[in-house]
Amino acid sequence: MIKKARRYLSLVSMALAAIAVIDQMRKPESERDWHGVLFGLVPYDFRPITFGRLKERMWNPDDPRLFTPQAFGVGWTLNLARAYQLINEAREPAAEE
Repeated sequence: MIKKARRYLSLVSMALAAIAVIDQMRKPESERDWHGVLFGLVPYDFRPITFGRLKERMWNPDDPRLFTPQAFGVGWTLNLARAYQLINEAREPAAEE
C-alpha cells in the first residue's frame, strides 16, 4: 500500500514538474521567469537556488505559513521556524499549570 502511494506521488510530482516546464516553454523567451503557480494552487520554482531563498522558505519566523513554496522544485516545504513556534505555543499552557 505504501509503495503504491509513493509511486502515485512520484508520478504526480513528475507530471506537475512537466506541466510547469511546458508552461514556461510556451512563453516567449523574454517572459520566462521559471517560477509560478499551477492551477492556482501548486507553486513551482526552477530558478537557480540561492541561500537567501532557501533560508526564506525553510526558516522564516516572520512568515505565518507552516508550508511555504519549495526553494527549488514543485510543491511546498516545511517552514521550520513556524513549526518551532507552534510547538512552543502548544507547550506553554502545560508549563503554566
